[in-house]
Amino acid sequence: MQGFKRKIVQALSYEAIAIVLVTAAVMAVSDHDAASSGGLAAATSLIALTWNMLYNTGFEAWEARQASRERTLLRRVLHALGFEAGLVFFIVPVIAWWLEVSLLQALVMDIGLIVFFMFYTMVFTWCFDRVFGLPASARAVPACEGC
Repeated sequence: MQGFKRKIVQALSYEAIAIVLVTAAVMAVSDHDAASSGGLAAATSLIALTWNMLYNTGFEAWEARQASRERTLLRRVLHALGFEAGLVFFIVPVIAWWLEVSLLQALVMDIGLIVFFMFYTMVFTWCFDRVFGLPASARAVPACEGC
């Protein structure tokens, strides 16, 4: 599976599994039921997807105006830090409000989510590639015969 279809299947399956896992985690660390925990998981998922689109659009617009467009390690680190900082800014108040906890408690929970998602993303992507094969962009280019 390649192209747009692959991206849609990957994004939807990633988010569906994440919502189930986050729902279970919220239920484990709070006294909220599955409906409330699942609602929070779905809301944070929607926030993350929306922020991802907005942030990357803005970042790429900024990047296009730079003298060097090379994606250096520093630029990648700054991109990731900016994305996560924005996500914390949007998600922590939602967690605090939804679970009726302090902003500090919500921040600690969100830090747990950030750590979880670093590992989840690696494992999910590896499993997805094993099931559906590598995308064309990650496949080795065949050697040029007769060049």
